[in-house]
Amino acid sequence: MARSCELTGKAVLTGNNVSHANNKTRRRFLPNLVNVTLMSETLGQKVRLRISANALRTVEHRGGLDAFLLKADAAELSQRARLLKKQVAKKTAEEAAA
Repeated sequence: MARSCELTGKAVLTGNNVSHANNKTRRRFLPNLVNVTLMSETLGQKVRLRISANALRTVEHRGGLDAFLLKADAAELSQRARLLKKQVAKKTAEEAAA
């Protein structure tokens, strides 16, 4: 499983550990990933995702998973999240037409 957020695309970054003597060794900065179950009100189902803690805060700020997905750029989303975005967009379009 890739160490990247399914919603924001945050992934591993690399850099240097720099000692007091200015010695540099390579290191990895890992994203703070958490496994969460989010409720999609439009689809009426729960969705398990592995997202960063920052993405979780953003989802809550935007008003839920559906609002986040509709506003998010598809290029940043994982394959599963893109599929969810399509389903939510289709369902909201059906409800708007009805």
